[in-house]
Amino acid sequence: MKKPHFNPQLHTIADAEISAMEIDPTEQENVQEEEADPFLKFIDYAKSVLSPDYDIEQTEEQSNVPGWSWIVSRILKICIAYSSGVTTAILLSDLSQAWSEQNRSGAQKKRPECINQLAKMHKRVKLPNTVTIDAIYEKNFLSLSSVIEAVIVDAFVLPGTNIYILTLGDFWSSNTIDLYLHRRYYSLADPNCGILKKGREIFLTGCYLRTSTAGSVHSRLLPTEYIVTLLNEDLDDDAMLIGAQFCSDSFSSISLDAFNKGVSYSLYARIESIGSLEIQDSIQRKQIILVDDDGIRLKFLLWGDQVLLANCLSVGSMLALDRPFIASLESFNEFSLEYGSETQLYMVPLLHHEEQVSVALTQSRYQGSKLLKASEASQGPQFSQVTLPCNSLGSIDFSNYPFRPLVTDLRDKMTGISLYGTITDIKREQSSSQTIFSMRVKETTGSIWAKLHFVSSWSFGRLGLGHTVYISGLTCTKKKNNRLEVLWFEDSTGSLFVNLSCLPALLNSYCLQKLSRLSELSDAMCSTYICQIWLEQIPFVTTRYSHVLCGHYVNKTSSGAYECNFCCCSCDSEVARAFHLKVNVADESANISAWCTGHAATELLQISPDEFDELPEEEQYMYPMSIQHEHERFTVALVNCKRQSNVSDDTLAQETDSMNWEITRALKCE
Repeated sequence: MKKPHFNPQLHTIADAEISAMEIDPTEQENVQEEEADPFLKFIDYAKSVLSPDYDIEQTEEQSNVPGWSWIVSRILKICIAYSSGVTTAILLSDLSQAWSEQNRSGAQKKRPECINQLAKMHKRVKLPNTVTIDAIYEKNFLSLSSVIEAVIVDAFVLPGTNIYILTLGDFWSSNTIDLYLHRRYYSLADPNCGILKKGREIFLTGCYLRTSTAGSVHSRLLPTEYIVTLLNEDLDDDAMLIGAQFCSDSFSSISLDAFNKGVSYSLYARIESIGSLEIQDSIQRKQIILVDDDGIRLKFLLWGDQVLLANCLSVGSMLALDRPFIASLESFNEFSLEYGSETQLYMVPLLHHEEQVSVALTQSRYQGSKLLKASEASQGPQFSQVTLPCNSLGSIDFSNYPFRPLVTDLRDKMTGISLYGTITDIKREQSSSQTIFSMRVKETTGSIWAKLHFVSSWSFGRLGLGHTVYISGLTCTKKKNNRLEVLWFEDSTGSLFVNLSCLPALLNSYCLQKLSRLSELSDAMCSTYICQIWLEQIPFVTTRYSHVLCGHYVNKTSSGAYECNFCCCSCDSEVARAFHLKVNVADESANISAWCTGHAATELLQISPDEFDELPEEEQYMYPMSIQHEHERFTVALVNCKRQSNVSDDTLAQETDSMNWEITRALKCE
């Protein structure tokens, strides 16, 4: 049997030159700016609350520490849910509850001994949809798409019946729960020759929960067809089972004629990829690509409710299919595998190897890791170690990295990276038939280009130069020309993009921002400023059509069609009227000129673009004057939208009319 080859590489900064990075010569000034960033300060504070005993000098001995990106993602999701604003209490309460549920280990001494023994060898990462048994009892609810990564604690037949019951536990819970076993698995639960016995690990999904009633003391799980039995190649019995049952057939030995005559197959292959959910003829479908030992690829298709099974599978794991259904494909006389009425699945899960990453002990707590060159280690500070999971290809997963990753941290074979910075350039790649945008992100240590792969079309809403963003789920790969390529895929697990400059909750969430005076705004610094202002003068108001998906203005061609220069596509059915507004704003310290569009302009003018356009021309002229004389105060988010690079594509710069400041969000003060 062939196993995936693992050849870990020492993960240091001593890779070859990476030309995609642009190091900022004003790093020290930017570091001082971001050390004062209240959003970053709150993340640091939240981390200290969740892990009060954390000590960077003992990083390698502390695994129960929330990752920096986990905290940021959670905070931003709360802000999106509470668009009217959040408080410290709301954020810390939600963070504490989520962190407690994710790392639940209550009363571990009460766990069955068979689970304690397996826990010593447990090197898997939780599947994305995994729920714990303790959480099921607490919430008294179980989603059909949830996965239970269970260990069989006991298997027995209900007295007076032939109904099999499995008592299940897991590695994170002190409770156990009973499952009524589906009859398609009864042969596996046979006490004489079955493998569903005490100590066996299984994954199950598509479960219904029968909650406790007056006549029933405990909740139980109703039968589910979707169970994956885990095997361990290091155990003699499992290795013999794999060798005897699954290694005689291969993809090349499959014959449709033989299958139609009643021949069954038992196959063993590696999961190469798990596709996204598709709809074909009004039926859900998921396509999984399998590769056998001979390198032959075959599709394994799941239909309808069967797509839930994909939640139990992981890329890189070995899948054993007993008696799969062989389906003929119309094109090229091909065939695929399907989950039939007699199919049973076994899996040897990919064990996540781990790699140690050096962390400078004297780092600024707001700066991130600052991974130094090996040659500089003797001259620089002392180092600690952070242990991170590493896959069979040598890529290290930084999704649970306890510090903020920076541009200078990025190296070959990194996944799960998050960046927090400002946008200095965006453009669509027109040479590709896919929807791919290149975006340059700048922060304290420099800037880097990232390629964003969208499922169908741009989905971030309005995004402009100078906007502060958080993006997670990035991967880094070094190309043949020694250039680092940073990629992001919209449909990948852990992918998130949030534009903080346009986030409504930021304007009145005082724990995440501080009020700045207009005199404190600096062209040299990249930041989103929150200010309280009044409208001193409105010299220019007009309405234009904008692309609904991206918020940027469109042009009308000679044929009368609308085209979006930002998305580089026609958008006749996706346009809406929007303001293009220039204003002079002031506070007690200074006044500046700025421009805005979208929601910010509507809030400042207190009228919608369509309503304004319907006003008579004389009223359109007088309306801005009546607004500015009221001297009402607004809380606004201001960004420096001046282009900071010399490029030929001036699509975004043209919108600003050479103005340095954009109001990205506005809220009328009560």
